[in-house]
Amino acid sequence: MARFVRKNKDEIGRAPDELFYRGEKKIDEVLIRVIDFDSKNLNEQPVKDITEAIAYQDKKTVTWLNIDGLHNKELMLDIAKGFHLDELVLANVMNTSSRPTVQEFDNCIFLSIKMLQLNEEHGTLTVENLSLILTKSVLISFQEKKGDVFEPIRERIRKNRKRIRNGWTDYLTFALLDIVIDNYIYILSVLGEKIEILEENIGNHPNKSTIRKINDYKRELNFLRRNIRPAKEMILTLSKLESEFIFDSTYIHFQELRDNMNQAIDSSDSYREILTDQLNLYHTSVSTKLNDIMKFLTIFSVIFIPLTFIAGIYGTNFDNVPELHYQYSYYIMWAAMIFVAILMLIYFKKRNWF
Repeated sequence: MARFVRKNKDEIGRAPDELFYRGEKKIDEVLIRVIDFDSKNLNEQPVKDITEAIAYQDKKTVTWLNIDGLHNKELMLDIAKGFHLDELVLANVMNTSSRPTVQEFDNCIFLSIKMLQLNEEHGTLTVENLSLILTKSVLISFQEKKGDVFEPIRERIRKNRKRIRNGWTDYLTFALLDIVIDNYIYILSVLGEKIEILEENIGNHPNKSTIRKINDYKRELNFLRRNIRPAKEMILTLSKLESEFIFDSTYIHFQELRDNMNQAIDSSDSYREILTDQLNLYHTSVSTKLNDIMKFLTIFSVIFIPLTFIAGIYGTNFDNVPELHYQYSYYIMWAAMIFVAILMLIYFKKRNWF
């Protein structure tokens, strides 16, 4: 996945409201699903033509129109015409590298946010751009590919949960954003658990794989922070937005999203500091280990200096070395060498050099 924003050369100079897909095509066929409901009735079905979905905007119900796939220019144009939307809104939808934002238009609110998902099997992160168009009775959500991240919301609607079935498009918007932000917190908790386990192992067994893991976790955390921080700004703007499309009772839920985003930001900052401390701890542990080795080698060398001196004297080839003719000279030399070594070790121990 693209970790940084990339702009193709053919995008340069295009008008902001031009319907041009700025992103990577992740699905061949565009899928359209409609869920229309109120407190008593529910109608859920896939639709083949956008004209089928357009008819729902005149009903006195809540309609959730979910579109998977953003590359079909003709479909986007039909949506703009059918729902009387400014083409700039659909142009923003087709720009998958855009920064999370909130924009209010005459007949809708446009929101975009990065949706992160963790592949449990491979331990990899995927990111896609989620766009929402909020009107009085219709919420249109745009995803780059088909996924089941919003299936819990659909289940709540199917099971006739009162809060969501009695709410309007603004509460449904909150529910979708809540799923996205909960995924932020979940991914951070999984990464945080790995970081905490690594912290326990650094002091005991620092090795080359440790520094590699620290760098990997820092890269993943930086990627998360790059997507979470702009989302926080978007949620903050949304919670302060005074719009006819948002009921007063829903603002308290947007404030919950703001609190959750603050929790996610605080967690990411904490783990970033932990990783920095772990990196320092790793270098300290390696330096300490190296110092211990150097201390051992130094003591070993210092002990053998006088022993080498003794062996050097009695290893000369001069005939006039009186001690060489004693019967027990060899054993006396060994005793002297052992005595000197023990004496030096006692001295080093008293000085707390080891």
